[in-house]
Amino acid sequence: MINELKKLPAYRELIVNFAMREIKAKYKQAALGVTWAVLQPLLQIVIMSLVFSVFARVPSEGIPYPLFLFTCLLPWLFFAGALTRGTTALTNQAGLITKIYFPRESLVIAGLLASLVDFAIAASLYVLMLMYYGVSLSAYALMAIPIFFAQMILVFGLMLLLAPLNAFYRDVSQLMPVMIQFWMYLTPIMYPMKLVPERFQWLYILNPMVGIMDGYRSVMLRHEMPDLGLLAYAYGVGIILLIFGYSQFKRVEMKLADIT
Repeated sequence: MINELKKLPAYRELIVNFAMREIKAKYKQAALGVTWAVLQPLLQIVIMSLVFSVFARVPSEGIPYPLFLFTCLLPWLFFAGALTRGTTALTNQAGLITKIYFPRESLVIAGLLASLVDFAIAASLYVLMLMYYGVSLSAYALMAIPIFFAQMILVFGLMLLLAPLNAFYRDVSQLMPVMIQFWMYLTPIMYPMKLVPERFQWLYILNPMVGIMDGYRSVMLRHEMPDLGLLAYAYGVGIILLIFGYSQFKRVEMKLADIT
């Protein structure tokens, strides 16, 4: 596996080209272009704030609900977008896979990079929201970097697992939107973690995204350290998924040209 990883830098230009093609394909013939990377989360903030704050009156720890929501919704949209792109990375480029050789994980990495671009654009909206609500950041905000790395490792491991699985069984891509939506409701994005009954907390925190999302709120809004135990757990799950996912990806790589 180490030898395979050493080959990837030689394909960096190809990976960047794949990522650019992903981005252009998403916004092709869209009148507003990449502006949709900001408009889509903005519309979700408005709708979800009405449903969960105005109608359901979900508590937000004294923080304005739109900001409380978007602190976790922003990284979740990156997670969901990367997972969706990764799942279909191989099947969407079936013609290319059957014609020439290149490390097939390049397509998965390109999907991750394209999702990072969307995330970076949408992050500008979050900066404006912080300014609008007069929320200043503390030194704890720097912890958002290792939290984001934990999320990156986790989603990349899942992408490597799901991409070849979807190549063999196309049902995976059909099921993915439902699973992402279900996972979202099991993660403290629209509500605070403390809203989950204490007797179910032990089961709830088995979801590695719980520690990641609650960690973002801790460092960005509460001005405190994240739960390091939950963050370490997320890293552990992510690293295991990444190692297992990459090894399985390389194991079936040569079969992909025959089935895509």
